[in-house]
Amino acid sequence: MKKYKCIIFDCDGVLVDTEVISNQLLVDMANEYGANIDLDYAMKYFKGSHFKHCLNLIKTLVTEQVPDSFEKDYRTELDRQFKESVQPINGIKKVIDHLEIPFCVASSGTVEKIRLNLGLVGLLDEFEGKIFSCYTIEKWKPEPDVFLLAAKTMGFKPEECLVIEDSKLGVQGAKNGGFDVFGYTEHDYYNDLEGLATQTFQSMDELIDMIP
Repeated sequence: MKKYKCIIFDCDGVLVDTEVISNQLLVDMANEYGANIDLDYAMKYFKGSHFKHCLNLIKTLVTEQVPDSFEKDYRTELDRQFKESVQPINGIKKVIDHLEIPFCVASSGTVEKIRLNLGLVGLLDEFEGKIFSCYTIEKWKPEPDVFLLAAKTMGFKPEECLVIEDSKLGVQGAKNGGFDVFGYTEHDYYNDLEGLATQTFQSMDELIDMIP
């Protein structure tokens, strides 16, 4: 098996168990304005996307105008819910403890959101100084830029790195940058990653055995 020199983790759904929390809140708030969607819809069309993409899609679904405060209200409530209930992905701390090579995080979330969630689950110290956000460069998955930035800053070429992703957009972004990418499928309800990712795995215990 290929030996990698650096691991690049996605954040939401890979390090922290936030996808249901964030997507359910989007559903609830969108439905206040007549969107008439459910969590199943959100996990299919919002997962892995940045907020502006989700908001633009919501605006095509609602029957009432979405207020200018929608994003601010969403982020305020989301932070409250994260502080109340966010958990690490099962087994991820064991994976990180196992690693003997450099690693970092590259996410579609804001730096503030990444830091908040990693801090809440006790992982921030592990990633301090190694946090890369699409918002910093204004380039979004499936564009590969955030992964390329992470690899370059960490001092490695794409072919020397392995990306760990749980969304179709994230996997596509990594592949577009020339990276190998392992797809975490425990919550891949639509089987989007099988055949798209370099390899797939269903639990973090499996991942430990897959990283040489």
